[in-house]
Amino acid sequence: MAIYHLSISIVSRGKGKSAVAAAAYRAAELIKNEYDGIIHDYTRKGGVVHTGVLLPAQAPGEFSNRALLWNAVEKTEKAENAQLAREVEFSLPLELTREQNISLAHDFVQRTFVSAGMCADICIHEKDGGKLHAHVLLTMRPINDNGAWGGKQKKEYILDRDGNKIYDPKKRQYKCRSIPSTDWNDRGNAEIWRAAWEEYANAALEKHGNEARINHRSYERQGVEIIPSIKLGVAAHQMEKRGIRTERGDINREIEITNNQIRQLRARMNKLAVWLKEEEANTKPPTLADVLDEIFTRKGQSAMTHIRNGMEVFNFLYSNDIREFADLNNRVNEMNRNLTATSDELKKVERRIKTLKEHLYQSGFHKEHRPLKRQYDRLYSKYEAAKKETGLFAERKEKKALDAASGFFEANRAELTLFIAAEKYLREHMGKHFDPKKLPPIKEWEKELAEKTAVKDELYVDYYKLKDDITKIEKIQRSVKEILHNDEPQPERTTTRKRAIEI
Repeated sequence: MAIYHLSISIVSRGKGKSAVAAAAYRAAELIKNEYDGIIHDYTRKGGVVHTGVLLPAQAPGEFSNRALLWNAVEKTEKAENAQLAREVEFSLPLELTREQNISLAHDFVQRTFVSAGMCADICIHEKDGGKLHAHVLLTMRPINDNGAWGGKQKKEYILDRDGNKIYDPKKRQYKCRSIPSTDWNDRGNAEIWRAAWEEYANAALEKHGNEARINHRSYERQGVEIIPSIKLGVAAHQMEKRGIRTERGDINREIEITNNQIRQLRARMNKLAVWLKEEEANTKPPTLADVLDEIFTRKGQSAMTHIRNGMEVFNFLYSNDIREFADLNNRVNEMNRNLTATSDELKKVERRIKTLKEHLYQSGFHKEHRPLKRQYDRLYSKYEAAKKETGLFAERKEKKALDAASGFFEANRAELTLFIAAEKYLREHMGKHFDPKKLPPIKEWEKELAEKTAVKDELYVDYYKLKDDITKIEKIQRSVKEILHNDEPQPERTTTRKRAIEI
């Protein structure tokens, strides 16, 4: 079924990224970066099914050449930490054909970004047996009417109450502030663009006669009571594709089972509530005592079955102090509230468990490969020190130190890469509490994980207790229906699937 995915990121030189490298990789092409002389060759990369460059009216026609466009961007941006491009990545609906998806992607990008003045480089990739997604690289600097690059910002003088410029004697200039020349970096655009993709995708699905729809809002904003799954990551995704179970994959499978149970239980509770309201709306509904009396006095081959069912119904009603339909309705409402509270708490605990497992997953790599990283840092420090030396053998010493550091890194590339990724994750999630000289609080996380797991188990006990109560009320529902509609008693459903169909 169609799923919603749209992410926005920045290609920044300050983070070691290159717009030319990004464009070459996404288009599976060979492009030389004139800024630093590096050749980026990704011609062996597969899975690219469509590429194209869309330009606003004022852009030079030569920018339709991908290499010329992004080399022009690299040349224009002088700062070492310059933001070179914005990338928008989104999934295309499985329900549409490849040609329909390409048309949809072009339409969305043209009307949302290019019409606002951005140059857009579209690359559509295919993976996992036909799943399509689009990578769109967007320029971040406007183009003037004469075809030249414009400024990202412009200066505006700060005026006093009388409308005069204010002079700063310390800086020996008039006070001014920087004003963005476009609103492309406005934080509110993310919500606007995400909503626009929903609108265009749903319009295309409707146009081609498909009932599937996507929604850009999170589950919480939609009021959908399900637990979101976690991102697998490249390594775990590839392992799962080969049939190798991973910890993250197991977490997602547990989440999916929980979500299915919550959805099924919620549907049954809603149907019970609707049925009770319909029965209470009758002009002269019989009392529950009348229903019980009728159950006990049934005649026929199944008399013992009626008596047994009647006793079960009576015991449940008596233990819950239910005497009238209103009491039964109140009981169902109470169960609904308990279900909602249990579901909310379960989601909260599951999210925390998911976070703790990810913390421990990354901490494992951080702890295991920390000694290797220290060895590499010592070797690299020797290289840094050798660079500062002068003398006859300084250059030879520098090269020897660099070769030693590079050789060590290549020999341990996989382990060091895992450590670097884990350290980045921990730094992002721990914030100011992250200390690169210390190990993360693994024991505290393990203790909290055990506590949260115990809480989750208790919640599941409450969940199944509630499920058992619902089963009992469903039995009352069937018995009452027989009386109200003067039907012969129906054989009791014995399977969950049949019971769901009955309700």
